[in-house]
Amino acid sequence: MAQEKWLAWIDGNPTSPLQGRFFEVEEPATGGVLAEVAQCGSEDVKAAIRVARRSFDTGVWSATSATSRGKTLLRLAQRIRDEADELARWETRQVGKPIRDAKDEVLTAADCFEYYAGAANKIYGHTIPVSAAGFDYTLRVPVGVVGLVVPWNFPFLITAWKVAPALAAGNSVIVKPASYTPLTALLLGRLGTEAGLPDGVLNIVPGPGRETGEALVADPGVDKVAFTGETTTGARILQLAAPNITRVSLELGGKSPTVVFNGVDLDRVAYLAAQSAYANSGQDCCARSRILVERESYQTFVDHFVKHVQNMSIGDPLDPEIAMGPLVSASHRNRVAQYVEKGVSEGAELVLDPRTRAVPSNGFYLAPAIFAQAKPDMSIVREEIFGPVTTVQVFDSEAEAISLANDTTYGLSGSIFTRDVGQALRVANQVRAGVMSVNTIKSVHLEAPFGGFKQSGMGRELGMEALEMYTEVKNVFISMD
Repeated sequence: MAQEKWLAWIDGNPTSPLQGRFFEVEEPATGGVLAEVAQCGSEDVKAAIRVARRSFDTGVWSATSATSRGKTLLRLAQRIRDEADELARWETRQVGKPIRDAKDEVLTAADCFEYYAGAANKIYGHTIPVSAAGFDYTLRVPVGVVGLVVPWNFPFLITAWKVAPALAAGNSVIVKPASYTPLTALLLGRLGTEAGLPDGVLNIVPGPGRETGEALVADPGVDKVAFTGETTTGARILQLAAPNITRVSLELGGKSPTVVFNGVDLDRVAYLAAQSAYANSGQDCCARSRILVERESYQTFVDHFVKHVQNMSIGDPLDPEIAMGPLVSASHRNRVAQYVEKGVSEGAELVLDPRTRAVPSNGFYLAPAIFAQAKPDMSIVREEIFGPVTTVQVFDSEAEAISLANDTTYGLSGSIFTRDVGQALRVANQVRAGVMSVNTIKSVHLEAPFGGFKQSGMGRELGMEALEMYTEVKNVFISMD
């Protein structure tokens, strides 16, 4: 499946960019060039929109039965499983994430297509008792042509999160992958055709956000846009979509808390907190990068936390024993490193200094940092760093813990560790976040809705709720007169 030059995937075929331009994708673990990829300009995007519109309007996918669509998605899930090892390897090489995580994500992506294959014929309407003499009912119909803009941190998995429900609902899709990590999305385009998707139903247009992404979002031929990425880009997408009143859903940034109350197993909780904060080298919108600990447990927790983070191995992400790989790019690594310097200058206590740990000299590596005695007004507490940097704050009461957890412009997720069931319910209900977990860090399930409050976005991925983002409600009234 490897290619010397990676082409766009439009109308069921690999497609050269009209202007003949290509861009380089770097390998984070080495800093070398991994691939040359087609750079789609506005005319390439328009071509993809035209074929997507044709496929939708002719009904080659949208008018097929839901059961038939589900069977095609099952075949696509199987093709993903067939190619899981190679997909995982490309995912690791383009992102820098550990190969064991990449393999899990690829298999979860297959699970996602299987879930929505089963959901395709369970998109229901309602019958409504109206006052007039007649029969009133609703249908959920596909939105039409959908533009999906996906991020670089979980490129294959989040592409699946968006493509699977959009296709299950009967839409035609155009994916704009992140320019750092377009390779596995392009492979998905080929697998979709091999699984039996009609030409034009799944299209992949790689290129930079400022050119390719904006052309897709702003085009009046796109009926719906779904985006995952940073909050400032989400705001820009709203601006671009506004003139056409294009429907938009956004899954944006986070600054998620882990709240640790007295009485829990602090060693276990510290281990779980480390896994949450530093998975994917902290490049995760759900990373619990703010840890709030009740005063009596504070120092013991910090000691355990430092121990577990120090024990996380850093190195070649293709090594199955490695827990942390590099960051995605040199510029991103430098940005995260600047936050470490900023935290020191703001007066936080750097209890784990990344500058003292040896990491591979090639590639974009950065060792994890931990700041203790962090204050709510510090930039390392307030801003999404999106890297291996965590702050630990202290609280004295349940009310203060809730206040600190909510003292952010974000509201994506959070975790609570307590032995008090009533406390767990109170805090989970009062923290302003879309996804909460109690006594675990796991909070994302294919079967359950995922999304945030406040500046963490609008709309919900996953679960049956995701199908609402890719359908419109049509009301029909039949007179009995």
